[in-house]
Amino acid sequence: MVAAGEAGGILDIILRRLSAYMEKMSKLKRQVKGAMTYPAVTMAIAIIVVGIILVFVIPVFTEMFSSMGGNLPGPTLMVVAFSDFVISNIGYIIFGMFGFMFLMKRAYATQKGRIIMDDLALKLPIFGILIKKVAVAKFTRTMGTMMSSGVSILEALDIVARTAGNKTVEFAISDVKIGISEGRSMADPLLESGVFPSMVCSMISVGESTGALDQMLGKIADFYDDEVDQAVSNLTAMIEPFMLVFLGTVIGGLVIAMYLPIFKMAGAL
Repeated sequence: MVAAGEAGGILDIILRRLSAYMEKMSKLKRQVKGAMTYPAVTMAIAIIVVGIILVFVIPVFTEMFSSMGGNLPGPTLMVVAFSDFVISNIGYIIFGMFGFMFLMKRAYATQKGRIIMDDLALKLPIFGILIKKVAVAKFTRTMGTMMSSGVSILEALDIVARTAGNKTVEFAISDVKIGISEGRSMADPLLESGVFPSMVCSMISVGESTGALDQMLGKIADFYDDEVDQAVSNLTAMIEPFMLVFLGTVIGGLVIAMYLPIFKMAGAL
């Protein structure tokens, strides 16, 4: 882009566009990281708390119940059995968790593994929609900025594909480049990929037919920036009560299961 600006004598305009583009991309990354941080931290805390209860708290109750004698309720027996299993295999469990993360990281580092995981990411029930909107916003913003700066469409598609961040999106953009080389429009291969919404493809088709594709891409990017904002807000609002209910159910269930024998003894007295 800088080379195109120097050749065309509009380097100052190109640098301003690059600055605006980088600011918007930085904002987009912060939004996505913010949406992912809350559930990840909450889940980690839940695992730690449940682990502490299973390893340190429940054995104390188990020893107390053994000294009292009598039959324990079914939920209590299940929790005690699970606690015994965790304590007996805690080394294997920790090793398995780290081993799983290591294998996932190694798999993602391979071409085939990354293709599979990137494709699955787009199909996730909640996060998949957000990932698609981020992909559309990034593609249209980058493509529009480069085209308006004088970069050829094929060169721009090549750069955008390599910086897509998702293999499925990268392949879809590469198919667009091949289609344009064969004389097709940009909109048709995008629609066939299944990644880009039909509305986006229709707007790109209008931009191509009117000769204002870079402006249309900018408008789509602005629209999807707002869509990402709204999706992140909705996701955060939806995840927060879900995680609270999850934590309350798991930890509350463990506590109730351990207090059932005490309630039973109190009722008998």
